[in-house]
Amino acid sequence: MTTFEDLDALSSHELHDRAVKRAERHLDVKFFWQLLQEGTAADAADGSLERGEEQTAHWSRQVLETLRGDPDAVEARRPIYIDYLLKHSG
Repeated sequence: MTTFEDLDALSSHELHDRAVKRAERHLDVKFFWQLLQEGTAADAADGSLERGEEQTAHWSRQVLETLRGDPDAVEARRPIYIDYLLKHSG
């Protein structure tokens, strides 16, 4: 079983890779949808309203950023990756 401490010791990029690979293997569309929603909300909260609107208008770009691990998005989504991996460890 993976613990919070184990996951928190990993870099955000490692967390992203593990969570995305797990979600891909299990076809976890709900997780990817959560990432897409959080990305737009994070941009808006960060004061990047234009970027949030642009991403909403261009879903394909947003999906690619989510899967590839855009550096800014990876760091912002760190808690989501940890939560997801904790829920699905074991």
